[in-house]
Amino acid sequence: MIIMKKIYFTLIALLASINMFAQGWPANYSGVMLQGFSWDAYDYSQWTVLEKQADDMKGFIDLVWLPQSGKCIETTKVMGYMPYYYFNQNSSFGTEAELRSLIAKFKANGIGAIADVVVNHRNTDGWYAFPAETYKGVTYQMLSTDICKNDDGGSTAIQAKKDGVSLSNNYDEGTDFGGCRDIDHKSENVQKVIKAYLKYLKDDLGYTGFRYDMVKGFDGNHVADYNDATGVEYSVGEYWDGNDKIESWINRTNKKSAAFDFQFRYNVRDAVNGAANGKVATSSDWSKLNSNDNLMHDANYRRYAVTFVENHDTQYRSADSQNDPLKRDTLAANAYLLAMPGTPCIFQPHWRDYKPELKEMIAARKYAGITNMSNYANKQSKKTLYVNEVTGTKHKLLVAVGNDAAGYAGETGYTKILSGYHYAYFLSNDAETSWTDVPSGSYEEGFKTTLTAVSQTEGAKLVYTLDGSTPTAKSTTVESGKEISINGTCTLKVGLLVNGEVRNIATHQYTIEKFNAYKFMIYVNAKLINHKLIDRACRIFMERNPQYTDYEEVKQLILESGSVKKAEDLLKSKSDLDI
Repeated sequence: MIIMKKIYFTLIALLASINMFAQGWPANYSGVMLQGFSWDAYDYSQWTVLEKQADDMKGFIDLVWLPQSGKCIETTKVMGYMPYYYFNQNSSFGTEAELRSLIAKFKANGIGAIADVVVNHRNTDGWYAFPAETYKGVTYQMLSTDICKNDDGGSTAIQAKKDGVSLSNNYDEGTDFGGCRDIDHKSENVQKVIKAYLKYLKDDLGYTGFRYDMVKGFDGNHVADYNDATGVEYSVGEYWDGNDKIESWINRTNKKSAAFDFQFRYNVRDAVNGAANGKVATSSDWSKLNSNDNLMHDANYRRYAVTFVENHDTQYRSADSQNDPLKRDTLAANAYLLAMPGTPCIFQPHWRDYKPELKEMIAARKYAGITNMSNYANKQSKKTLYVNEVTGTKHKLLVAVGNDAAGYAGETGYTKILSGYHYAYFLSNDAETSWTDVPSGSYEEGFKTTLTAVSQTEGAKLVYTLDGSTPTAKSTTVESGKEISINGTCTLKVGLLVNGEVRNIATHQYTIEKFNAYKFMIYVNAKLINHKLIDRACRIFMERNPQYTDYEEVKQLILESGSVKKAEDLLKSKSDLDI
């Protein structure tokens, strides 16, 4: 009897332990996520390419959302949103072996990989045939009776009647996805297959968490069931809708999944573009950030808010597929994103274009101790300037965005540590630290970095070394706000000097590599060799020159000039002639 009681309580403890980790998203989480792909960006998102970036991400990026990694019927250049195989992980992004290597490299660098889980629908060979897949001696196969009764607007049922094939007796629980079979999540067989698949992703391949695609298509209680079965710690659903409906979906999962905060994204889009629904006004309206209509605003749900400003579905793809992109102020949008509660998810093209700036924003966020549950208060809300004060677990951070951000002096008790086009960060003086505005990393030429003293002691100075040695009161001393030159590979160590005492030494490792012109399309006359480069050049030009809002006009200018720098030089020369 005693033995049985011990077994009973052991099982209860085990189940409790599993459920403890299946809680949607950790409380007080301070990590930052990166969407490791964009639409059709196969070259940038190859597993081998991403693996080479792991060391550079370390300390800044905590989670990377990877594209759907299963094999599709199509063999090349497919994003994976019409999945066919579950247990065959040879995709357009690389082989299974390369995927395993990437996930292992991420894990070694403290980075978790988030799997893109597309289980609302599944592709078939013909109308009904799903692949039979054997994993660890068990064969898993969905059947025609696992297809929702009203799939594809009833077209599948009509065809099934002609062919004498049976479908499920259950209707689709949500939005229909045309072109693939909507699967019946009430089916025991479907649940068996999906649970085995998710356990394979987590326990075998090593994924840390799941991003569930198109969760409007099936009931949220299934996500709770799947997460309980796998014991996954990180889960986020793509429920593309308004705030109330997203909260309702989170509740349907029993708060065992987070959700993307689409309303937060719309707030940022409207503020940056100055208008809604893909339109752009003459100027931005930063007061539109002052909205209660987002998960991040709600203290009861911000833990479950994965915030973003752009993704593969909203980005500009082509003239025929313009979607709903940010038309300007990408950096300011990200500055706001990375200062606010929720779990921020950076878009891959933004990471590529503005990595040094984004790294410094992330460093500020982490230094202040901002989490997905941090509180904040608005300080200013005007069309030209929006300021929030965010309270981290360690310090406070002021984020200022808007056309007048450069002229904003901050608040008493704060020191400006970062600034750029239409954004600025201020750290509370109780941080008592030095700040360097260029993050550790590799650079292709020398640069200057500004050293800032953040201290409650007025007139605090800074000491530094460039050889990796620990700075002392006798080391090179500079005033706060002083620029120093980095001309070669070195280890910069900076300490705060207060009353002859050196405090809080920070270390920065810089590597100066051989210059490669093709990596600096903003500044170098590199040839624009394909549409992706042209699109990137247009976006960068419009970011740097917000008075230009017509994409096609900018595109023509870029094509005629050959580069962003040449286009800007041409416009400057015309302006000089006008004078």
